[in-house]
Amino acid sequence: MADEKGRTDKVKGKAKEAAGEVTDDEELRREGKTDQAAGTAKEKVDKAADKVKETFKGDENDE
Repeated sequence: MADEKGRTDKVKGKAKEAAGEVTDDEELRREGKTDQAAGTAKEKVDKAADKVKETFKGDENDE
């Protein structure tokens, strides 16, 4: 779910950045880049959480 949200933020950010380019709006460009970075961070956190879950799921099977 967070991975999906991360992708959504990245797409939204690209759209904002492109709109900022077209309208020569530096603030909108920055917002777009920030949204993209937030999306990337959310994806990385989600992947790390999945790895942790898999690690502990494996420990339950060892008992």
